Amino acid sequence: MSVVGFEIVFIFLLLLLNGLFAMIEIAVVSSRKSRLRQWAETGDKKAQAALDLVESPNRFLSTTQIGITLVGVLAGAFGGATLAKSLASAISLMPWIAPWADPLAVGLVVSAITYFSLVIGELVPKRIGMGNPEMIARFAAGPMARLSRIASPMVKLLGVSTDLVLGLLRVRPAAEAAVTEEEVKMLVREGERGGALIAGESQMVEAILGLDSLCVRDLMIHRGKICWLDAAKSHNETCLAVLRSHHSQFPVFEGRRDHLLGMVSIKDLFAALHAGDESGLKSLLKPPLLVPPTQPLNRLLETFRKSNSTIALVADEFGGIAGLITLHDVMETIIGDFASTKPARPDAVRREDGSWLVDAMIRIDEFEDLFPELPLEAADEREYSTLSGFILQSLGKIPATGDHFTTGGFRIEVVDLDRNRIDKVLIRPPGAS
Repeated sequence: MSVVGFEIVFIFLLLLLNGLFAMIEIAVVSSRKSRLRQWAETGDKKAQAALDLVESPNRFLSTTQIGITLVGVLAGAFGGATLAKSLASAISLMPWIAPWADPLAVGLVVSAITYFSLVIGELVPKRIGMGNPEMIARFAAGPMARLSRIASPMVKLLGVSTDLVLGLLRVRPAAEAAVTEEEVKMLVREGERGGALIAGESQMVEAILGLDSLCVRDLMIHRGKICWLDAAKSHNETCLAVLRSHHSQFPVFEGRRDHLLGMVSIKDLFAALHAGDESGLKSLLKPPLLVPPTQPLNRLLETFRKSNSTIALVADEFGGIAGLITLHDVMETIIGDFASTKPARPDAVRREDGSWLVDAMIRIDEFEDLFPELPLEAADEREYSTLSGFILQSLGKIPATGDHFTTGGFRIEVVDLDRNRIDKVLIRPPGAS
């Protein structure tokens, strides 16, 4: 092999070594701790070594920077001192450019080394390192740890120098940022795109992460829609109410609904009737689980788990019963609506003339989705959670049938009452006949 050929091969090997350092560096920096920790917990020593580098990267990064810097200096110096001279000798044989042989040779060698250094020594290795960072870090961790120990004097000198400069600049290293909810959601979406998760799984994960932003008030069945059992009613009346309700558990009251006695299940009720026990509802009662309307749904799940219950009554600040919520309601928030044998009764029906007949107990956020043009207060400023509450606030009184008002061009009329509770509302949007 000629001298020029040897020089080219030597510089090429230096660039490959530079690329190796660059690939290992980006692989370790890009590695996910969770995956390395999972491998390490199965007894993988190489993964544990890589995890140690990821969690304490200072010595490793100093070692790779020393290697990359030395390789770059050697490649530049060797190319400029040897290869450039050989190229200059070849160029000087051409009389018309002979006077500029030396600077032209140096320029060509530096340009070529710079180009191949970027491609072979940086870009390609880093793309490879980013493609499978954990696996590369796993295999490179051992050799890099040994190299770090060999270069420890220089590493310590660089570390002390770096800390000194940072101290003079009053720069403090940033603490490791905690993983945010948005980052977790982004990872879930990436898992879905990559095929690791199916669409339903990713939606459930995001729904679970969003439970802390919802509270009991957002999902509860409001007081007016609860199927109550009166302890003073006869067995026949009680059974008829139970059969009509499609529910499995019922709150029992005496006198007035805020005088709550407890809860009774349909299983206990019919078991008692089958056994001929006619002592009444009071003998079948169980203590109710009471929760506040402001309790987040993630804490509600924990409450259900500790109490071994699947249903809770929502107690307001005055001690009254504001509503009812079940584990079924929370699970529907996570995995979507279950099929039900209960006849569907929509909360809002559009009529032929363009007006809408709406259940007054529809949740205000659902109502807002139906009529986004209708002006409502911001969510954090509302003192109501249903359309009925919005009407009561707007009218400033308990309405009578036919009472109405207009806001944002929408005519809102109370068309049916259940005693003092608003039952049905007629919404006439702007332009409806």
